[in-house]
Amino acid sequence: MTSHNAALMMAGLIGSFGAVIHGMLTQSHLVAPVRELTAARISVPVQKLVTILLQFSTFNWFIGGLLLIAAACLSGQEARQAAGLLVGSSYLFAALGNLWATRGRHPGWIVYGVALGLILYGLTEPGA
Repeated sequence: MTSHNAALMMAGLIGSFGAVIHGMLTQSHLVAPVRELTAARISVPVQKLVTILLQFSTFNWFIGGLLLIAAACLSGQEARQAAGLLVGSSYLFAALGNLWATRGRHPGWIVYGVALGLILYGLTEPGA
């Protein structure tokens, strides 16, 4: 395995593990309190929809991480570039959004920034 493939794989692992932690924290710190506050005013179907929407980024980052791992192991250069662009744009949005929303006081922007750097390195394989 080349260092470029290893970088893509590491970015995928960071993304997937970060997504799992994000999902647990989102559930306990956002979904549950919102459900408690809105239970009397919002119908159950809407509460379920809010839960799904709050966890959508978790799902996206987890699947993106798996895609990066698969791209590092199985795919040709064009598929790697497509996966890197798709997942990298998601991780870039996560990093910038987190940095902006928390004014840098949350490690999420650093974690996804590192993953983004690894994706960029993984896609710059010489001779490809």
